[in-house]
Amino acid sequence: MPPKPLDKPSANRQPGSDTELVRALVAGRLDALGLLYDRYGALVYGLALSVLTSPQEAEDLSQEIFLAFCRNCKYNPERGSLGSYLITLTRSRAIDRLRSRDRASKLLRRWGQVAVNEPLPLTPIEHATLSENAQQVREALARLPSNQRQVIELSYFKGLSQAEIASQLNTPLGTVKSWVRRGLLDLRQSLQDFVG
Repeated sequence: MPPKPLDKPSANRQPGSDTELVRALVAGRLDALGLLYDRYGALVYGLALSVLTSPQEAEDLSQEIFLAFCRNCKYNPERGSLGSYLITLTRSRAIDRLRSRDRASKLLRRWGQVAVNEPLPLTPIEHATLSENAQQVREALARLPSNQRQVIELSYFKGLSQAEIASQLNTPLGTVKSWVRRGLLDLRQSLQDFVG
């Protein structure tokens, strides 16, 4: 017997909390994945694009993130929001791809070949959308207190671990973790219309 579809939301009711949708997904209700993708797809794609700079790679990674989430859901709602979990997963996998790309480039150079990693040019619509999304993220980052903005930029755009950030800023690791968490929560609130 196929899994029962999720109830359609009424005009004033959200389709379910993240936790409810994850439980439904774990129970085999794949329509929950579509709702989660609608809710977080733009966030995952935007972060992947900002790290990888290639729309095609960002799209591939976004699909990979949601398929992996569907097949092997390790999200624990007691450890933070689903948005934060997906951001962490996306950032980690995007950095892995960059490292893999770098290793392949070094290998090709070692063998005397030149690797061409030029991304395909953006279409006008992709360029406009990317510019608009980047502007929204820049504005949201600019509204954060400087300590939160700095640790988020070092973590997500420079690829530093929280321990590396703590060392670089000569700040206790617990303080850095607190600033990152508070900053991500504030960003999520600022970008609510963008991610939801």
